[in-house]
Amino acid sequence: MKTAIIIGTTGLTGTTLLNQLLNDDFFNRVISFSRKQIELTHPKLVQHSIDFNKLNNYNELIKGDVVFCCMGTTIKTAGSQEAFKKVDLIYPTEFAKIAKQNGIKEFYLQSSLGADSNSTNFYLKTKGEAERILQQLNFDSFSVFRPSMLLGKRSEFRFGEFVGKIVMQLLSFLFIGKLKRYKAIHVNQVAEAMIKQVKLNKLGNVIIENEEMIN
Repeated sequence: MKTAIIIGTTGLTGTTLLNQLLNDDFFNRVISFSRKQIELTHPKLVQHSIDFNKLNNYNELIKGDVVFCCMGTTIKTAGSQEAFKKVDLIYPTEFAKIAKQNGIKEFYLQSSLGADSNSTNFYLKTKGEAERILQQLNFDSFSVFRPSMLLGKRSEFRFGEFVGKIVMQLLSFLFIGKLKRYKAIHVNQVAEAMIKQVKLNKLGNVIIENEEMIN
């Protein structure tokens, strides 16, 4: 059995993943790091409300077997590119460095379809840079999950995403063959893929694209 650490717990994927981890006997302890307390109690759950700008203050708490990172926002929600970069790049990589120093050997990152550190798109470039930095930390097991548009109920309403989901679902029959990689994916499938990857115990760096998670 493993102790799982999860950051980005309050988001769509993080909330779903947290519930799956708590209901999976493979994990005997689940430690959540978030900016605010989650309204959830469970015998396996330990919660830490922290300031991600002061991660070094929590070094002694970042101990376990595997880290799941589901941190992510939008530029609109964050308010600026700089604020977005903090959430999607700085916080995950700084947390990972402490985890690595503390002997944690596995790190699993929710990224995005099309993530590329050389992209001209700021969002995809930032996601790609996070992948690159984390890969260089040389965890025994490091996996990246690149979903397309996520289906599921968010706690926050995003109008553009709402419209996009409707369109993607209506046109889902078109996403076959090479287009399948762009097909919208339910958040449950992403969380399940992340947990499955831990159980496979694969060493090295692995990238899992949207189509593989759907399959």
